[in-house]
Amino acid sequence: MSGNRISRRQSLGLFGAAAAAATLPAPALRAQTLDKFSYQTNWRAQAEHGGFYQAVATGIYRKYGIDAEIRMGGPQQDPNTLLVGGRVDAIMSNSFAGFNYAREGLPFVVVASVMQKDPQVLISHPGMGNDTLPALKGKPILIGAGGRSSYWPWLKSKFGFTDDQARPYTFNMAPFLADKTLSQQGFLSSEPFAIEQAGVKPVVHLLADYGFDNYQTTINTSWKLVNEKPDLVQRFVSASIEGWVSYLNGDPAPANALIKRDNPDMDDVKIAYAHKAMKDKGIVDSGDSKTLGVGCMTDVRWKGFYEAMVASGAQPAGLDLSKAYTLRFVNKRVGMG
Repeated sequence: MSGNRISRRQSLGLFGAAAAAATLPAPALRAQTLDKFSYQTNWRAQAEHGGFYQAVATGIYRKYGIDAEIRMGGPQQDPNTLLVGGRVDAIMSNSFAGFNYAREGLPFVVVASVMQKDPQVLISHPGMGNDTLPALKGKPILIGAGGRSSYWPWLKSKFGFTDDQARPYTFNMAPFLADKTLSQQGFLSSEPFAIEQAGVKPVVHLLADYGFDNYQTTINTSWKLVNEKPDLVQRFVSASIEGWVSYLNGDPAPANALIKRDNPDMDDVKIAYAHKAMKDKGIVDSGDSKTLGVGCMTDVRWKGFYEAMVASGAQPAGLDLSKAYTLRFVNKRVGMG
């Protein structure tokens, strides 16, 4: 969505401030003073980013006085590098980024979490006795490099998985489809869909349902922005939450149109599958969000997940979690009526 586009502020300026003041009703004048805010996603446009696109498409960000730019990620982009370099105002990430900020003394912070459940899954073949996550102990599993430093230590600590089970995962599903004894990693709304298209109805193990409490699809920004422009951060967080409530519970068509425009690989069938999977499994709206609202986070959950990661050896002891996240902008029941 970036590129050589004329901003709304610039385009309005073309008509002349005096003419605009003379002809536009008072509410429309606010469009000239919209605050710009850029948010970098972690991958190409998809339903898992739908609420942000919905807030753009339906004018929710504009209602909050924001000219929001949702910048699509991809395989060659590292959102954290863009945030560190000051090239974006906020990025999409997870709890592990917050731990890293605290560990490395970086001036960034997690301010909201859209997903209450990390959509990370392990996928198995049906009829092979792999109907639960604990049943995978001692069996071969295809795991990527990222998983080995995040959820794999947790699986070892909680379920007794061992490193000799892990096989390299190259994001190619052919080995899994050819060998029924294999399980593999994936995300709830993508790999299971592709496997079904190949003729296999997989057994899907959602790690979050077994206690993997990583906050996912977070909004991470700088402490500088939090301290200097807290009202802008609040408005972006609240507008994004409204966008997610609208996307999941209203008509998702406006966001879907933008998603397909930005990412032609997405079609209506893929998007509908992902949208349904997120709703059915409570990826965005479950647990604490039922009382605190979408986007919520709690001290109890941050502390509990951090302690689980320390116990698994994935994180060092002694981190000051107050440097990882803040609850200042969430838990306000936005969008709950």
